Amino acid sequence: MDKVVNDFSIIVGTKNGSGSSTANTTILRAIFKMGIPVSGKNLFPSNIQGLPTWYTIRASKDGFLARREEQEIVVAINPDSFTRDLASVAPGGAFYYADDIKQPITRADIAMYPMPIKQIVRGDPSIPNDFRDLVGNMVYVGTLAQMIGIDLETIHAALSFHFKGKQKPVDMNFNMVKAGAEWAKANLEKKDPFYLEHMDKTDGLIMADGNTAAAIGSIFGGAQFVSWYPITPASSLAEAMNDYFPMLRKREDGKYTYAVMQAEDELAAIGMAVGAGWSGLRAMTSTSGPGLSLMTEFAGLAYYAEVPLVVWDIQRIGPSTGLPTRTSQADLTFANAIGHGDSETIIILPGNINECFDFGWQAFDLAERLQTPVFVLSDLDMGMNQWMSRPFEYPDKPMDRGKVLWEKDLEELKGNWGRYVDKDGDGIPYRTIPGNKHPLSSYFTRGTGHDEQARYTEDNVVFQRNMERLKKKFVTAKEYLPKSVTHMTEGAKIGVIGYGSTEAAINEARVQLEKEHGIKTSFMRVRATPFTHDVDDFVHAHEVIYVVEMNRDGQLHKLLTLAYPEAAMNLKSVAFGDGMPASAKWVREGILAKANGAHPVPTSAIARNEPSNGSKGAN
Repeated sequence: MDKVVNDFSIIVGTKNGSGSSTANTTILRAIFKMGIPVSGKNLFPSNIQGLPTWYTIRASKDGFLARREEQEIVVAINPDSFTRDLASVAPGGAFYYADDIKQPITRADIAMYPMPIKQIVRGDPSIPNDFRDLVGNMVYVGTLAQMIGIDLETIHAALSFHFKGKQKPVDMNFNMVKAGAEWAKANLEKKDPFYLEHMDKTDGLIMADGNTAAAIGSIFGGAQFVSWYPITPASSLAEAMNDYFPMLRKREDGKYTYAVMQAEDELAAIGMAVGAGWSGLRAMTSTSGPGLSLMTEFAGLAYYAEVPLVVWDIQRIGPSTGLPTRTSQADLTFANAIGHGDSETIIILPGNINECFDFGWQAFDLAERLQTPVFVLSDLDMGMNQWMSRPFEYPDKPMDRGKVLWEKDLEELKGNWGRYVDKDGDGIPYRTIPGNKHPLSSYFTRGTGHDEQARYTEDNVVFQRNMERLKKKFVTAKEYLPKSVTHMTEGAKIGVIGYGSTEAAINEARVQLEKEHGIKTSFMRVRATPFTHDVDDFVHAHEVIYVVEMNRDGQLHKLLTLAYPEAAMNLKSVAFGDGMPASAKWVREGILAKANGAHPVPTSAIARNEPSNGSKGAN
């Protein structure tokens, strides 16, 4: 049996609310501390507790960190998903399970490892009864560590990080880890090929989730006002700001330089942000698709009144409540057309944790430079799961407040200005901020018809002139928006376009397509709409382009088709949205199916849609 080192997936099946999150993230962090590239994805239900939940850990010596559909090691702690978990183990894999689960096991093609979790926990009288079930999760951590080679020192370090160095919970949990490892060493014989060994590929890196990265980046970008209403998967972004604001934004006199308001709903949240943005504060809110629906009217007002603000949309499956704990990229066309009448939207699209941080501060610069709402579209997979990242870097340039007139500016102009006058031909007017003491600084902000001097009018000619100026602003925006990330392959006539968290899966699929099928591809990850000029070049440089995204209808494909109608026949949609993070398998299969003229739903979708007691299990 050949060893498989640092290249497999582990999935743990437990119940929501059982306390397994600490155990699973401990495994993840321990592997990371061993220098092995690793990613973790939590698949949890939307109820508070009781339903099945799965946590997938992928170790990849080659640095491929997208979700992997093959499951070599499965840990089954939940009786309700036991049959499904057993069926999901890849042939030749390993199945660890709590030995008090008395269900039939009929497979002979995998290694079986029963674990006496309850017995081991009962053997430690120092553990309070109320903590036995929670701490019991650490038994499978220790067992797994012994069997696949996770250093106990790295597990201890991971626990210390999780519990912020508090010795009592660290010791209680680590004692169970050691007990599980000692039992496994004495009682289990290794029958599978999967091992972890030290590497150095995580040196200098950190692990973080996208919502935390976005929160810190926004604070570093000068965020002053945050309004929000709780909604999965966006809540943790505002919660992280509440955590970091007191540390980062406290003056020497003890006063804070920010305000965070939990509103009564999303409509109020964006309304507050519009008011704060109008008053000159760097203002933001965060939400997901259903909340974005409620924000539409105020978003349209801010577009027309030209009020800067930032909206983070952490996308999930819709519509309405949908699947709030499943990931998606299905808000793109909605966000692109949000508002009423003829409106346009600035959207920026982070594709990794570093960009969540960078776009946290860049979004404010764009909003104030362009005097318009800026929407940042992340998703649940990137926002709530742990990803490896370079350490965040403090913004490398001063804040861009845009075209703001201060008292000295108004004195020099001698009042010769109008709030909605385009003096520079770029569509962007000048503004003043409340508190400006010059007598000529004031203007009346309105969302209804106004002329260049902000005076009320219903004159159709004036209205049309203002709308044309607004359109010009979005042409100017292309010069300020983040350019796409492009990987050109010499001789490739096929291009792939994607955005956001799909990049990891796309790049892995591209390697597989070339290695297994001889198909060379170039790749572009779009980072903004309106599309920047480099997208023009990429679209016209390839004979066929596959547009990969996590939604049903190919929303990015539609926007590209509208922007480049002359290339419409060359743009092929590879869209699939079942709520699961993108995998290289469905990207590869989708491209191959589309190339052969079939519908680009990967064959692996069959396994994902299998009932929980089906023979194919959960992929």
